[in-house]
Amino acid sequence: MFSIDHLGIAVKSLGAAKAIYEKLGLSVSPEETVEQEKVRLVMVPVGESRLELLEATSQDSTIAKFIAKHGEGLHHVCLRVPDLAAAIAKLQSGGVRLVSNEIKTGAGGHRYVFVHPQSTAGVLLELVESGH
Repeated sequence: MFSIDHLGIAVKSLGAAKAIYEKLGLSVSPEETVEQEKVRLVMVPVGESRLELLEATSQDSTIAKFIAKHGEGLHHVCLRVPDLAAAIAKLQSGGVRLVSNEIKTGAGGHRYVFVHPQSTAGVLLELVESGH
């Protein structure tokens, strides 16, 4: 079954960004760093989904570049899919452009891939596999 796993939000300061959610009484996960993406993040559970707050750890990271161009805000939408390899194969056979054809492992050990915004009406779409 497909569902929204999380919404990725690019922030300049993780500490300042997570404070608002803590003030609302929401729980915030411990900080985690994903070296390959050059980000530090926390997850904020909200209902059946989560908010992922992303802070760049390097000026050449995707998040730093996004903030420089667009400012802080919604960076991506992540869908949980039952079979990541099958979803990728279906998209590729339909001519959908991926950011990278390589399945990567990120925060919490999740396997993921990004679909290029040119194929999704301007929205960066992340696909993550259920059960990982």
